[in-house]
Formats: sequence, structure tokens, C-alpha cells
Amino acid sequence: MSQSKNNRRDFVKKSIFGTIGGVALAGSSLKVNAATLAKPSDLKLAFAGYTFVHFKLEESLEMIQKVDVNYLCIKDFHLPMDSTDAEIAAFHKRLADANIKGYAVGPIYSKTQEAIDKAFDYAKRVGVDMIVGIPRIEDLPYLDAKVKEFDIRFAIHNHGPEDKLYPNATVIMSHIKDLDERIGMCFDIGHNMRDGHDPVADIKKYKSRIFDLHLKNVSKAEAEGKTIELGRGVIDIPAVVKMLAKVNYTGHLAMEYEKDMKDPMAGIAESVGYYRGVVDGLG
Repeated sequence: MSQSKNNRRDFVKKSIFGTIGGVALAGSSLKVNAATLAKPSDLKLAFAGYTFVHFKLEESLEMIQKVDVNYLCIKDFHLPMDSTDAEIAAFHKRLADANIKGYAVGPIYSKTQEAIDKAFDYAKRVGVDMIVGIPRIEDLPYLDAKVKEFDIRFAIHNHGPEDKLYPNATVIMSHIKDLDERIGMCFDIGHNMRDGHDPVADIKKYKSRIFDLHLKNVSKAEAEGKTIELGRGVIDIPAVVKMLAKVNYTGHLAMEYEKDMKDPMAGIAESVGYYRGVVDGLG
């Protein structure tokens, strides 16, 4: 890592944590006890591709580089599902040149079994071992067969009270508990909180089936809650991080920033800096 990147990361971390992270930690209900923790610093911070829905790939990579994050969940507006092998190779090279790795694809909405087939073919050609998606409930037995066939994990995404299929982690688990263990969830803690469920308790409860996590905060623990900077909402982010470390979570924490989406850089930088301050504070 270059000296300039180190300086940039230190500036973001120290300045933002000093003004926001420290206040949030002080007010948090969490009591830090380093002896009870795994290693929060080992958690892998990433970005959910949807954060950059209004930006071309090069612009997105530039923003990700500015906050020194190295993982991205790939959305099909940056890498279309009908991309050729040459286009996929070129895409991976662009990411590698930016020191970023695409670790999964999605979310992908699958309203037919043919769409599920297409999603698995896409993931295989892209070379990732996980799809984040939203299948129909009646297609879950078909999905079960597909994960066995491809040995690619499928993480079902919860979308809060407006989602008639998978509003929260508990509903997802009720549908997948007897299916192949390669079917799990992409746990969106913000939407889970908006649906009245405690993300910290659900991380503990469903740890074995959480493959990916959308890291965000929301303004209210109700349907009207909106995405807000990570340190300013109602979710106790230090408690989330501590629980993830405690259960030895090995997936990614994909930051999904959905505020000011046409001009998100300030909020992204604040949120990343706050997160890193939380990790430092937990030791």
C-alpha cells in the first residue's frame, strides 16, 4: 500500500472517528471487553454494488479507492449478465488494477426458474462462489437443486416491511432451515431493523446461515426509517461488530450507502471512517 493511501486512510479514520465514532461509542450500550472478542480487525469491509447505481464502473472504483476498501459485490449494471468471457476478464482486470476483488454477484431478482439458471451461469462465468438474490418461495426446492449442481452458495436478501417475500432474517430462516446449507442469507441489518427485528440478536441466532451482510444504519426502527450515515442511526453498530467477531463471521460486511446516492462520497467517507474507528475502539 502506498504512503499516500496510508495517509488518506489514517485521515479518514482519525478525523471522522474523533468527531463521530467516539461519541457513538461513548453513548453505546456496548461494554467493550477485549478478552471476549475474536478479531474485529479481521472482518472484511466491502461495498454492495448498488451503492454506485448512478455511477459508471471507473467512477465507482475511484470512490472505493478513496476510502481504501478492497472488496465489491458485483451488480449487473457494472457487469451485465450477458457479458462475454472477454468482457468478464477485462472487468476483473480493471478491479485488480484498483486493488479491488469482486467476491459475489447480486442482488439478482429471479422471478422464474430460468432466471435462476441464468444467475448460476453468470456466477460461474464471473468466477465467484456466491450469488445474492431474491427467488420466489415456490422456487426454493429448485434453488436447492441448483446449489448442489453448481456448488455455489446462494444468499437470500431481506428487504424490510415492504418485501412480501423476505422482510427479515427470521422469515428467510423459516423457509431455508431444511434446505441445503449452501442456501443462506445476505443479512441487511437496516431493513431488518426497519421491520422491527434486532440485528445483533439475529446475527447470534442465525450465524451459520449468514453468508453476506449489508452494513448500514437507519434513522428509525420502523418502516419509514431511511438509510443514514453509519454512526448516526438507531442501530448499535459497535454491538453489531462485536457480535460478528464473537460468532467468528467470515463473510464480508458490504456497506450499502443509500443516502444522497447521486453525490454519496461525503457520507461514504464518514461511514467508512466511523466503522474503522469502531473496530479500533474494540481492539
